[in-house]
Amino acid sequence: MPRKTLLITGASTGIGAACARLAAPTHDLALGFRSDTAAATEVADQARAAGARVELLQADLSIPGEVERMFAEFDAAFPRLDGLVNNAGIVDQAARLDEIDPLRLRRMVDTNLIGPLLVAGQAVRRMSTRYGHAGGVIVNISSVAARLGGPGQYVDYAATKGALDTMTRGLADEVARESIRVCGIRPGIIETPIHGKGGQPDRAARMAALVPMQRAGTASEVAEAVLWLLSDAASYVTGATLDVTGGR
Repeated sequence: MPRKTLLITGASTGIGAACARLAAPTHDLALGFRSDTAAATEVADQARAAGARVELLQADLSIPGEVERMFAEFDAAFPRLDGLVNNAGIVDQAARLDEIDPLRLRRMVDTNLIGPLLVAGQAVRRMSTRYGHAGGVIVNISSVAARLGGPGQYVDYAATKGALDTMTRGLADEVARESIRVCGIRPGIIETPIHGKGGQPDRAARMAALVPMQRAGTASEVAEAVLWLLSDAASYVTGATLDVTGGR
């Protein structure tokens, strides 16, 4: 069976990197990242050691022109796109909504919502039977914050993830007849570097008691769910967003 080609955004650390490592034995990989070249290169080297052909695609997906450039570079490297893990996103410092300034809101929406919408649109153009392709799968990485709202921490982040859930549902119906499945994952409290980027490196450990399973999850556990949704084993699943939350 020929190897499929998978594009993962936000692939230098955390869930994106875990997806790359898990997919490497069976997929060739385009790994998108914004700025951490060293971390992205390390993930790429690990994936190559597992048998994948890997291309690194550096882009800031909050900038529409960079989304277009990333896909142009993808087209130059690969003949087709079979799967997308729409994972790139940011958090910020914990704050109430009345303490958040418009610049932070703009940055959050540009990165966590407009960027993924543009990336998904570009993926559809490279997957849909409407454009002469064979189909594919898009998995959007949301957050349990979309359900819980992020009170006292990041209502703005939660709002972008709620909108991403809506996009998953709508786009799934829009392209279902074009051999594209669109699904989502809502990770819960997962031990990844994103907590440190939000100024709370110990957040996962502190909040583990809120989880019915009494522990934080791992990026690898989320990646297992992502790879299942990408696989033919999930061939009748579209429009669904799966919680990977330890029951929270």
